[in-house]
Amino acid sequence: MATRQLLAELTATFATRTGQAVNIASVGGVDAAKCVRTDEPFDVVILASDAIATLIAQGHLRADSKVDLANSGVAVTVRNGIPQPDIATEESVRRAVLTASTLGYSTGPSGVALAKLFERWGIAEQIKTRLVTAPPGVSVGSLVAKGEVELGFQQLSELIHIAGIAIVGPLPPAIQIITTFSAAITTNCTRVAEVRVLLDFMASPDAVAAKIRQGMVAA
Repeated sequence: MATRQLLAELTATFATRTGQAVNIASVGGVDAAKCVRTDEPFDVVILASDAIATLIAQGHLRADSKVDLANSGVAVTVRNGIPQPDIATEESVRRAVLTASTLGYSTGPSGVALAKLFERWGIAEQIKTRLVTAPPGVSVGSLVAKGEVELGFQQLSELIHIAGIAIVGPLPPAIQIITTFSAAITTNCTRVAEVRVLLDFMASPDAVAAKIRQGMVAA
């Protein structure tokens, strides 16, 4: 879901330039991987790089087709109109986490990394009753906007288009969580050459501006 807006923009541009339409099915990463493992007929898959590597190892994706597309960082968000916490340093983020009534994060790779950070800080048990995990395909930002979560953590690309929230800023460098999103062609794809043209475009300098607009940077 973190790449949904980016892929929509890039495929629209690609279609305009080449006349080749691209149909994207955007679902949570866990569900996407399940679809690939059950051999649903996709030509290409875009997921976190480690998930792509796993699917390649399992024989579902072509190893020679893997392309890194974008790097995505995690931002902190609160509902519009409430005081914004200090998140300038690792310690200030830790304080904000400890004082928030509810904390939201995703089921994706950034959420997994965040849970490990809470464990490293030694506060996982202390805050576990305040944790809210967004269901696959649901943005943490939408839960923040509805008042169901006070302090939300999610990739910036998933937050920038949501109304009703204020993005406090990115996690500080010491604890920033970067997810690399990659693409690979499925082993049952019958249009390999055409898909390679698409991936070449998505990884090209022509795609850099779109990645920045959608809260990411080129990989």
